[in-house]
Amino acid sequence: MTKLNEAIEQKILVVDDDKYTRTLLEGIFRDSPASAQFACDVAEARALFAATDFNLIIMDQRLPDGNGLDLLREMRAERPQQVAILITGYADVHDAVRAVREGLFDYLTKPFDNIEELEAVAEKALELDRAYREINSLRESLQAGNDVPIHIGHSAAMLTLQNKINQVAPLDVTVLIEGESGTGKELAARSIYAKSPRVRGRFLEVNCGALSEQLLESTLFGYQKGAFTGAAKNTPGYLEEADGGILFLDEITDMSPKLQSSLLRVLQEHTFTRLGCAEVSTSDFRLVCATNKRLADEVKAGNFREDLFYRINVVALEITPLRQRIEDIIPLAVHFLEYFNAKFSKEVGPLTPEALYILERYPWPGNVRQLQHTIERTVAMHAGGPVSSADLDDISEDLIGDATTDEAVLSYQKEREAFERDYLTRLLEAAKGNVSEAARLSGTPRQNLYVRMKRWGLS
Repeated sequence: MTKLNEAIEQKILVVDDDKYTRTLLEGIFRDSPASAQFACDVAEARALFAATDFNLIIMDQRLPDGNGLDLLREMRAERPQQVAILITGYADVHDAVRAVREGLFDYLTKPFDNIEELEAVAEKALELDRAYREINSLRESLQAGNDVPIHIGHSAAMLTLQNKINQVAPLDVTVLIEGESGTGKELAARSIYAKSPRVRGRFLEVNCGALSEQLLESTLFGYQKGAFTGAAKNTPGYLEEADGGILFLDEITDMSPKLQSSLLRVLQEHTFTRLGCAEVSTSDFRLVCATNKRLADEVKAGNFREDLFYRINVVALEITPLRQRIEDIIPLAVHFLEYFNAKFSKEVGPLTPEALYILERYPWPGNVRQLQHTIERTVAMHAGGPVSSADLDDISEDLIGDATTDEAVLSYQKEREAFERDYLTRLLEAAKGNVSEAARLSGTPRQNLYVRMKRWGLS
């Protein structure tokens, strides 16, 4: 189990009086850091639940001393974010479906015909639990008075970015942040500000692409009364007001050649003048810039001054697009879901396994900003209860139309099935039909082999 093997100190409670099921699940979790505890009835499960904060509960519906679904409702009433999977027989599927509408993560039917499905559901459940805990930890940090902007995600790319921000924030150097639109460049800039000695000064942001050349120039440099039509009073610019703080120039590649030259002169001489004024001013500000383009490529294309590039590219940070850090999608989705639930006074959620699948598979060309807007729209239009794939039809329709991806997945599944059938046939021939010997040769629990043999009709 790939993702389970990445888990750290995750605890799973399995409640089932069936010895075969317990043995099967014990074999699945044996090789992962996720430690499993087992209970045979309601009383034993209650005692373990009271003593341990479990990341996942896997509960049989029919227990010797009670109903597992009722027990799960009782546990979720005490811990509303408890992630749980119900094991049920085919006759009780109706009750399980109704429980999913109440917030149960998922259900599985016995007997288990597909071990991979069981493993996949458990992986997704643990991933959702991890997202809940990450968001709760960040929320506690904010409530404790920590004003540093939060970066959500535990991918290698996000952890590397956070480490670099922590390293560069205390240093009074210019920083260039590169990344696609919607990846969170402003958030990174504000994190640098919040962790720098200049936090007592101001953080001033200018989007260079949103202003005309004249308006951007007056915004940065300020102006004297009468400098141009409409200049009714002396007005300081951002260069002046950022004294002691940080000036953030977003989309700096949209700055005109004239203003690039003016900014270079400011950085070289540490002086500037207001428009319409001959008096020279100074300002001790730290510059942080951002762009959604490769600035080095813009220099080669002649769209950006090379000398200014070297001035602002002292320390470079790159924010990876969301499609390349899939493991951050669920924590971000959970964060936005809880945020907009609070904002709109709603109770939408949790995300179902099908919704998680859609969210992780979608390429997110608009990055985190698009994911945020998708969840906002979902919460706004949802009456309440779990979020299914149907509630994400605006992005799921795009996936359905991706025939190339579907054909590739289908081809992979067919090849995998053919390999497994052939492998099991040859394994049983080598073991002369002895399943215990086949389990020993393959290093696979015997119960798992029985399930796979049943799937392919091998006796």
